Amino acid sequence: MQAKTIRNIVIVVAILISGIFSLSPVNVHAQKSVVGTEAYKHTEFLSEKIGSRVAGSVNEEKAGDYIFKELEKLGYQPTKQKFSYTRNKITINSANIIGTKYSHSNKYKSDPQIIIGAHYDSVSVGKGADDNASSIGVILETAKAIQKRNLHYDIKFVFFGAEEQGLRGSNYYVSQMSQEEKDRTIAMINLDSLLAGDKIYVYGSPGEDGWIRDLSLEIAKKNNIPLETNPGINPEYPKGTTGDWSDHAPFKKAGIPIAYFEATNWEIGDLDGYTQTVKHGAIWHTKNDNLAFLEKEFPGRVETHFAHFTEILTQLLYDIKKVK
Repeated sequence: MQAKTIRNIVIVVAILISGIFSLSPVNVHAQKSVVGTEAYKHTEFLSEKIGSRVAGSVNEEKAGDYIFKELEKLGYQPTKQKFSYTRNKITINSANIIGTKYSHSNKYKSDPQIIIGAHYDSVSVGKGADDNASSIGVILETAKAIQKRNLHYDIKFVFFGAEEQGLRGSNYYVSQMSQEEKDRTIAMINLDSLLAGDKIYVYGSPGEDGWIRDLSLEIAKKNNIPLETNPGINPEYPKGTTGDWSDHAPFKKAGIPIAYFEATNWEIGDLDGYTQTVKHGAIWHTKNDNLAFLEKEFPGRVETHFAHFTEILTQLLYDIKKVK
């Protein structure tokens, strides 16, 4: 009787242990797959429900309104920074959408500040899923994740209009910054085109001002995320840096340290990061910039990139206090 009881207990324990080991990978996978889900939904809405978002168009305005309302839902108090410019003798109206999270002290306007930005407009061809609805999705999911966290610095989430027509939104934003605001801005983090590229990258300012890039790479390594930086094969773009073709450029020019997240491939084409994929070349600014194409041609890439970029950006904002 006692032997039988012991045998039964052993069998039950064995079954439980077997169950734990068989279920653990599934549970871990399910948990990790949650990260990036909201980023996907935002990207899907912007690229599929709204579509291409040319600067000054009704669709760009719709996208701006969508971002504004999503920030309101998260408890932020967004503002619109309207601006206009002339192109081919036509006045074009656009706007930057701004949401602010104040530091835990919320006492001093002199608190350090980090700007996280991405453009929400697109070119006319394609649906602008990769370039750049993807970045809007990642930022909005991150904004939700950190909304109730106490941080030691202010964060400004800035969604730029009219990037595709000469970085109009980011240039205007920087032109309106006071010297005091520039001085207290310890970094600008730019996100652009996160889905299509074969590899995921982060770039930064040269020298010590590249600390955000370096911290991002450390976070990725700890979490087994294959984040890389420009390898410096092309001498025009030294290792760890990038060109001035996205919204980080005006901030860099103003002397603010920058970091820039992107998905592309620096080891093919002209070695300048423009040719995103081995299989299909550049995706941005083509008819292939839509979720259906990306998911068909690169199974799993969209979800993986969303999860990786969201995880890195969120953890980065938690860890910055350890550096600065």
